Amino acid sequence: MAKTGLGRLADRLRAFPAPPGTKIMEVCGSHTVAIRRFGIQHLLPATVKLVSGPGCPVCVTPDHFIDEAIALARQGVTVTSFGDMLRVPGSRSALEKERAAGCDIRAVYSPLDALRIAEQEGKETVFLAVGFETTAPAIAAVAIRAGEKGIANFSLLTALRLVPPALKALMASDTELSGFLLPGHVSAVIGRQAYDFLPGQRLPGVIAGFSAEDIISSLMLLLEMHNKGIYKVMNNYPRVVRDAGNPTSRAVLAEVFTTADAAWRGLGSMPQSGLELRPAYAAMEARRRFAIRVRPGAARKACRCGDVLRGLIDPPACPLFNKACRPDQPLGPCMVSSEGSCSAWVTYG
Repeated sequence: MAKTGLGRLADRLRAFPAPPGTKIMEVCGSHTVAIRRFGIQHLLPATVKLVSGPGCPVCVTPDHFIDEAIALARQGVTVTSFGDMLRVPGSRSALEKERAAGCDIRAVYSPLDALRIAEQEGKETVFLAVGFETTAPAIAAVAIRAGEKGIANFSLLTALRLVPPALKALMASDTELSGFLLPGHVSAVIGRQAYDFLPGQRLPGVIAGFSAEDIISSLMLLLEMHNKGIYKVMNNYPRVVRDAGNPTSRAVLAEVFTTADAAWRGLGSMPQSGLELRPAYAAMEARRRFAIRVRPGAARKACRCGDVLRGLIDPPACPLFNKACRPDQPLGPCMVSSEGSCSAWVTYG
Protein backbone atom coordinates (compact mmCIF):
# COMPACT_ATOMS: atom_id res chain seq x y z
CA MET A 1 0.00 0.00 0.00
CA ALA A 2 1.37 3.40 -1.00
CA LYS A 3 2.25 5.71 1.87
CA THR A 4 0.33 8.90 2.49
CA GLY A 5 1.98 12.30 2.30
CA LEU A 6 2.32 12.28 6.07
CA GLY A 7 3.94 8.84 5.98
CA ARG A 8 6.48 10.00 3.42
CA LEU A 9 7.16 13.11 5.50
CA ALA A 10 7.74 10.95 8.58
CA ASP A 11 10.19 8.75 6.66
CA ARG A 12 12.12 11.83 5.57
CA LEU A 13 12.44 13.02 9.16
CA ARG A 14 13.66 9.60 10.34
CA ALA A 15 16.38 9.60 7.68
CA PHE A 16 17.33 13.27 8.02
CA PRO A 17 21.06 13.71 8.73
CA ALA A 18 21.98 15.57 11.90
CA PRO A 19 25.24 15.83 13.82
CA PRO A 20 25.48 14.24 17.28
CA GLY A 21 24.30 16.47 20.10
CA THR A 22 21.64 18.32 18.10
CA LYS A 23 19.17 19.71 20.64
CA ILE A 24 15.96 21.45 19.62
CA MET A 25 13.55 23.09 22.02
CA GLU A 26 9.82 23.23 21.37
CA VAL A 27 8.87 26.37 23.25
CA CYS A 28 5.09 26.04 23.24
CA GLY A 29 3.11 23.78 25.57
CA SER A 30 0.62 23.06 22.79
CA HIS A 31 3.51 21.81 20.65
CA THR A 32 4.66 19.60 23.52
CA VAL A 33 1.23 17.97 23.70
CA ALA A 34 0.93 17.60 19.92
CA ILE A 35 4.40 16.04 19.61
CA ARG A 36 3.64 13.45 22.27
CA ARG A 37 0.14 12.78 20.97
CA PHE A 38 1.37 12.20 17.40
CA GLY A 39 4.47 10.28 18.57
CA ILE A 40 6.77 12.64 16.65
CA GLN A 41 9.54 12.16 19.23
CA HIS A 42 9.90 8.60 17.90
CA LEU A 43 10.52 9.86 14.36
CA LEU A 44 13.60 11.89 15.20
CA PRO A 45 17.06 10.75 14.11
CA ALA A 46 19.03 9.16 16.95
CA THR A 47 21.38 12.16 17.05
CA VAL A 48 18.57 14.65 17.74
CA LYS A 49 17.04 15.41 21.12
CA LEU A 50 13.82 17.36 21.48
CA VAL A 51 13.29 19.17 24.80
CA SER A 52 10.40 21.17 26.21
CA GLY A 53 10.62 24.85 27.04
CA PRO A 54 8.86 27.45 29.21
CA GLY A 55 5.82 27.77 26.95
CA CYS A 56 3.17 26.63 29.44
CA PRO A 57 1.80 29.73 31.23
CA VAL A 58 0.44 27.78 34.19
CA CYS A 59 3.80 26.05 34.60
CA VAL A 60 5.96 29.19 34.72
CA THR A 61 3.72 31.02 37.19
CA PRO A 62 5.50 31.02 40.58
CA ASP A 63 4.01 29.79 43.86
CA HIS A 64 3.88 33.34 45.21
CA PHE A 65 1.18 34.28 42.68
CA ILE A 66 -1.05 31.39 43.83
CA ASP A 67 -0.45 32.48 47.42
CA GLU A 68 -1.60 36.01 46.52
CA ALA A 69 -4.76 34.69 44.87
CA ILE A 70 -5.54 32.58 47.94
CA ALA A 71 -5.01 35.60 50.20
CA LEU A 72 -7.54 37.55 48.14
CA ALA A 73 -10.09 34.73 48.28
CA ARG A 74 -9.73 34.54 52.06
CA GLN A 75 -10.59 38.26 52.23
CA GLY A 76 -14.00 37.49 50.71
CA VAL A 77 -13.14 38.58 47.17
CA THR A 78 -14.60 36.57 44.30
CA VAL A 79 -11.58 35.09 42.52
CA THR A 80 -12.04 33.99 38.90
CA SER A 81 -9.56 32.07 36.80
CA PHE A 82 -9.00 29.74 33.91
CA GLY A 83 -9.61 26.21 35.19
CA ASP A 84 -6.03 24.91 35.13
CA MET A 85 -4.90 27.43 37.73
CA LEU A 86 -7.25 26.09 40.39
CA ARG A 87 -5.25 22.88 40.84
CA VAL A 88 -1.78 24.46 40.88
CA PRO A 89 -0.29 24.20 44.38
CA GLY A 90 0.97 27.32 46.07
CA SER A 91 3.32 27.31 49.02
CA ARG A 92 0.74 25.95 51.44
CA SER A 93 -2.55 25.40 49.64
CA ALA A 94 -4.28 25.53 46.25
CA LEU A 95 -7.27 27.46 44.96
CA GLU A 96 -9.20 24.22 44.56
CA LYS A 97 -8.74 23.44 48.27
CA GLU A 98 -9.74 26.96 49.27
CA ARG A 99 -12.89 26.70 47.18
CA ALA A 100 -13.78 23.44 48.93
CA ALA A 101 -13.29 25.28 52.24
CA GLY A 102 -15.89 27.87 51.25
CA CYS A 103 -14.03 30.64 49.39
CA ASP A 104 -15.74 32.11 46.32
CA ILE A 105 -13.40 30.85 43.60
CA ARG A 106 -14.80 30.24 40.13
CA ALA A 107 -13.44 28.77 36.90
CA VAL A 108 -14.31 30.88 33.84
CA TYR A 109 -13.74 30.39 30.13
CA SER A 110 -12.68 33.98 29.43
CA PRO A 111 -11.92 37.26 31.23
CA LEU A 112 -15.21 38.56 29.81
CA ASP A 113 -17.03 35.97 31.95
CA ALA A 114 -15.27 37.40 35.00
CA LEU A 115 -16.33 40.92 34.06
CA ARG A 116 -19.97 39.78 33.73
CA ILE A 117 -19.82 38.28 37.24
CA ALA A 118 -18.55 41.59 38.62
CA GLU A 119 -21.21 43.57 36.76
CA GLN A 120 -24.14 41.30 37.64
CA GLU A 121 -23.30 40.51 41.26
CA GLY A 122 -21.76 43.79 42.38
CA LYS A 123 -19.16 42.07 44.56
CA GLU A 124 -15.42 42.72 44.35
CA THR A 125 -14.22 40.36 41.63
CA VAL A 126 -10.64 39.59 40.60
CA PHE A 127 -9.56 37.80 37.45
CA LEU A 128 -6.21 35.98 37.54
CA ALA A 129 -4.52 37.41 34.46
CA VAL A 130 -2.15 34.58 33.57
CA GLY A 131 -0.78 33.77 30.14
CA PHE A 132 1.46 34.82 27.29
CA GLU A 133 0.95 37.18 24.37
CA THR A 134 -1.87 34.89 23.16
CA THR A 135 -4.28 35.62 26.01
CA ALA A 136 -3.04 39.10 26.94
CA PRO A 137 -4.99 41.00 24.21
CA ALA A 138 -8.32 39.56 25.42
CA ILE A 139 -7.46 40.56 28.97
CA ALA A 140 -6.50 44.05 27.79
CA ALA A 141 -9.79 44.37 25.91
CA VAL A 142 -11.73 43.47 29.06
CA ALA A 143 -9.82 46.10 31.04
CA ILE A 144 -10.80 48.70 28.42
CA ARG A 145 -14.43 47.56 28.56
CA ALA A 146 -14.52 47.68 32.36
CA GLY A 147 -13.24 51.26 32.23
CA GLU A 148 -15.75 52.30 29.56
CA LYS A 149 -18.67 50.80 31.51
CA GLY A 150 -17.46 52.14 34.84
CA ILE A 151 -17.37 48.72 36.52
CA ALA A 152 -15.37 49.70 39.59
CA ASN A 153 -15.55 46.34 41.41
CA PHE A 154 -13.50 44.46 38.78
CA SER A 155 -9.72 44.08 38.98
CA LEU A 156 -6.86 41.96 37.70
CA LEU A 157 -4.14 40.07 39.53
CA THR A 158 -1.52 40.12 36.79
CA ALA A 159 1.06 37.48 35.94
CA LEU A 160 1.31 37.91 32.17
CA ARG A 161 4.60 36.84 30.61
CA LEU A 162 6.40 37.48 27.29
CA VAL A 163 8.05 34.73 25.25
CA PRO A 164 11.01 36.51 23.54
CA PRO A 165 12.71 37.56 26.84
CA ALA A 166 12.46 33.96 28.06
CA LEU A 167 14.21 32.73 24.92
CA LYS A 168 16.97 35.28 25.46
CA ALA A 169 17.44 34.03 29.01
CA LEU A 170 17.65 30.44 27.81
CA MET A 171 20.27 31.37 25.23
CA ALA A 172 22.32 33.09 27.90
CA SER A 173 22.30 29.96 30.07
CA ASP A 174 24.19 26.76 29.37
CA THR A 175 21.43 24.94 27.52
CA GLU A 176 23.45 24.09 24.36
CA LEU A 177 20.45 24.50 22.09
CA SER A 178 20.66 24.03 18.33
CA GLY A 179 17.41 25.82 17.47
CA PHE A 180 13.86 26.68 18.50
CA LEU A 181 10.52 25.34 17.33
CA LEU A 182 8.66 28.61 17.86
CA PRO A 183 5.05 28.95 19.07
CA GLY A 184 2.27 29.44 16.55
CA HIS A 185 -0.39 31.11 18.70
CA VAL A 186 1.97 33.59 20.35
CA SER A 187 3.57 34.39 16.99
CA ALA A 188 0.15 35.16 15.50
CA VAL A 189 0.10 38.15 17.86
CA ILE A 190 3.73 39.29 17.95
CA GLY A 191 4.82 38.23 14.42
CA ARG A 192 7.93 36.66 12.97
CA GLN A 193 9.95 39.86 13.44
CA ALA A 194 9.76 39.48 17.22
CA TYR A 195 12.44 36.77 16.97
CA ASP A 196 14.93 38.74 14.89
CA PHE A 197 17.42 38.50 17.76
CA LEU A 198 17.94 34.76 17.18
CA PRO A 199 20.25 34.94 14.13
CA GLY A 200 22.58 37.25 16.04
CA GLN A 201 23.00 34.43 18.57
CA ARG A 202 23.72 31.92 15.81
CA LEU A 203 20.48 30.04 16.34
CA PRO A 204 17.75 29.22 13.81
CA GLY A 205 14.04 29.25 14.60
CA VAL A 206 10.93 28.02 12.81
CA ILE A 207 7.39 29.11 13.64
CA ALA A 208 5.20 26.03 13.43
CA GLY A 209 1.53 25.15 13.36
CA PHE A 210 0.05 22.28 15.32
CA SER A 211 -0.75 19.49 12.87
CA ALA A 212 1.64 16.56 12.51
CA GLU A 213 2.60 17.83 9.05
CA ASP A 214 3.28 21.33 10.42
CA ILE A 215 5.55 20.07 13.17
CA ILE A 216 7.47 17.47 11.13
CA SER A 217 8.14 19.87 8.25
CA SER A 218 9.23 22.57 10.72
CA LEU A 219 11.65 20.19 12.43
CA MET A 220 13.19 19.33 9.06
CA LEU A 221 13.60 23.02 8.24
CA LEU A 222 15.36 23.50 11.58
CA LEU A 223 17.65 20.52 11.03
CA GLU A 224 18.51 21.69 7.53
CA MET A 225 19.46 25.17 8.78
CA HIS A 226 21.45 23.68 11.65
CA ASN A 227 23.33 21.36 9.30
CA LYS A 228 24.21 24.18 6.90
CA GLY A 229 25.05 26.81 9.54
CA ILE A 230 22.14 29.01 8.44
CA TYR A 231 20.79 31.26 11.17
CA LYS A 232 17.41 32.77 10.34
CA VAL A 233 13.79 32.73 11.51
CA MET A 234 11.37 31.01 9.15
CA ASN A 235 7.59 31.21 9.25
CA ASN A 236 6.19 27.77 8.50
CA TYR A 237 2.71 28.80 9.64
CA PRO A 238 1.92 31.57 7.10
CA ARG A 239 -1.82 30.84 7.07
CA VAL A 240 -1.96 32.31 10.59
CA VAL A 241 1.28 34.22 11.30
CA ARG A 242 2.44 37.42 9.58
CA ASP A 243 5.79 39.18 9.82
CA ALA A 244 4.39 42.01 11.92
CA GLY A 245 1.84 39.88 13.79
CA ASN A 246 -1.68 41.12 14.49
CA PRO A 247 -1.72 44.96 14.53
CA THR A 248 -5.07 45.18 16.29
CA SER A 249 -4.06 42.87 19.12
CA ARG A 250 -0.74 44.62 19.51
CA ALA A 251 -2.43 48.03 19.67
CA VAL A 252 -4.84 46.85 22.41
CA LEU A 253 -1.91 45.42 24.36
CA ALA A 254 0.07 48.64 24.04
CA GLU A 255 -2.87 50.72 25.26
CA VAL A 256 -3.35 48.77 28.48
CA PHE A 257 0.00 47.19 29.35
CA THR A 258 3.67 48.05 29.51
CA THR A 259 6.63 45.73 30.03
CA ALA A 260 8.05 45.06 33.48
CA ASP A 261 10.49 42.76 35.25
CA ALA A 262 8.85 39.45 36.15
CA ALA A 263 9.57 36.22 38.02
CA TRP A 264 9.28 32.87 36.20
CA ARG A 265 9.32 29.42 37.69
CA GLY A 266 12.63 27.82 36.75
CA LEU A 267 14.06 30.94 35.11
CA GLY A 268 13.98 33.36 38.04
CA SER A 269 13.41 37.09 37.63
CA MET A 270 13.99 38.41 34.12
CA PRO A 271 14.03 42.05 33.00
CA GLN A 272 11.10 43.26 30.91
CA SER A 273 9.68 39.75 30.61
CA GLY A 274 6.20 40.51 31.95
CA LEU A 275 3.34 42.95 31.53
CA GLU A 276 1.93 45.41 34.05
CA LEU A 277 -0.97 47.82 33.76
CA ARG A 278 -0.23 51.31 32.51
CA PRO A 279 -1.00 54.25 34.86
CA ALA A 280 -4.39 54.87 33.21
CA TYR A 281 -5.46 51.35 34.23
CA ALA A 282 -3.40 50.95 37.40
CA ALA A 283 -6.48 51.21 39.62
CA MET A 284 -7.53 47.83 38.19
CA GLU A 285 -4.45 46.08 39.61
CA ALA A 286 -5.61 43.96 42.56
CA ARG A 287 -2.30 44.47 44.35
CA ARG A 288 -3.11 48.19 44.57
CA ARG A 289 -6.75 47.73 45.49
CA PHE A 290 -6.32 45.17 48.26
CA ALA A 291 -3.84 44.58 51.07
CA ILE A 292 -2.32 41.27 50.03
CA ARG A 293 0.03 39.86 52.65
CA VAL A 294 1.78 36.61 51.84
CA ARG A 295 4.42 34.88 53.94
CA PRO A 296 7.30 33.39 51.95
CA GLY A 297 6.83 29.66 51.52
CA ALA A 298 9.36 26.87 51.42
CA ALA A 299 10.24 25.64 47.95
CA ARG A 300 9.30 22.08 47.02
CA LYS A 301 12.86 20.85 46.64
CA ALA A 302 12.05 17.46 45.15
CA CYS A 303 9.89 18.96 42.35
CA ARG A 304 12.03 19.65 39.28
CA CYS A 305 9.48 21.52 37.16
CA GLY A 306 11.94 24.39 36.84
CA ASP A 307 14.57 22.14 35.24
CA VAL A 308 11.96 20.68 32.88
CA LEU A 309 10.95 24.18 31.79
CA ARG A 310 14.55 25.04 30.95
CA GLY A 311 15.01 21.89 28.89
CA LEU A 312 17.65 20.58 31.28
CA ILE A 313 15.89 17.30 32.05
CA ASP A 314 13.06 15.17 30.69
CA PRO A 315 10.12 14.69 33.08
CA PRO A 316 11.06 11.10 34.09
CA ALA A 317 14.29 12.45 35.59
CA CYS A 318 12.25 14.11 38.34
CA PRO A 319 12.10 11.77 41.36
CA LEU A 320 8.40 12.57 41.84
CA PHE A 321 7.35 11.91 38.24
CA ASN A 322 4.33 9.59 38.00
CA LYS A 323 4.95 8.46 41.58
CA ALA A 324 4.10 10.99 44.25
CA CYS A 325 3.24 13.43 41.44
CA ARG A 326 0.56 12.08 39.09
CA PRO A 327 -2.24 13.64 37.00
CA ASP A 328 -4.78 12.65 39.67
CA GLN A 329 -2.53 14.04 42.43
CA PRO A 330 -0.25 16.70 40.92
CA LEU A 331 2.46 18.22 43.07
CA GLY A 332 3.99 20.47 40.41
CA PRO A 333 2.46 22.73 37.74
CA CYS A 334 4.01 20.73 34.88
CA MET A 335 1.73 17.86 35.90
CA VAL A 336 -1.28 20.09 36.64
CA SER A 337 -1.55 21.87 33.30
CA SER A 338 -2.89 20.08 30.24
CA GLU A 339 -0.02 21.78 28.38
CA GLY A 340 2.63 20.75 30.92
CA SER A 341 5.43 18.45 29.84
CA CYS A 342 4.95 16.02 32.72
CA SER A 343 1.25 15.69 32.01
CA ALA A 344 1.92 15.11 28.31
CA TRP A 345 4.52 12.41 29.05
CA VAL A 346 2.12 10.52 31.33
CA THR A 347 -0.89 10.94 29.04
CA TYR A 348 0.78 9.97 25.77
CA GLY A 349 3.79 7.96 26.89
